[in-house]
Amino acid sequence: MSVEILDGSTVRSFVEDEGAFNSSVDGRFAALDADRDGLLTYAEMAGELMSLRVLEKHFGVDEAAVPADELAALYRGLFARFDRDGSGKVDRQEFRAEMREVLLAVANGLGFLPVQMVVEEGSFLKIAVDRELGQIAKAA
Repeated sequence: MSVEILDGSTVRSFVEDEGAFNSSVDGRFAALDADRDGLLTYAEMAGELMSLRVLEKHFGVDEAAVPADELAALYRGLFARFDRDGSGKVDRQEFRAEMREVLLAVANGLGFLPVQMVVEEGSFLKIAVDRELGQIAKAA
């Protein structure tokens, strides 16, 4: 983890750079695609979705206190957001489209004022910050 300074334009610029965005998202897709069939099942995405700890991080709810069936329904719902055609599997295009929406929502939430934030190494936010720093270094 590292502490970085970023704003909405950092993330938005990353998403709009099709090459950088697709490369990063495709890398994450490939890492999740355990059987290398070019499609992600719920089982392949479940660990990644659960690592988000949505209830705890965004609503202050300890996930251990939530009944298992309700928690499973939450994560199945998140998977359904990625599975846009309802096939039960997520292809690369669906994954890219949902990640684009998620990151643009993050950009909108950050707004235009810089914030200091702890980001995980390898996360899309860290990649966006590193991309922006590289561009600044090139311009200097």
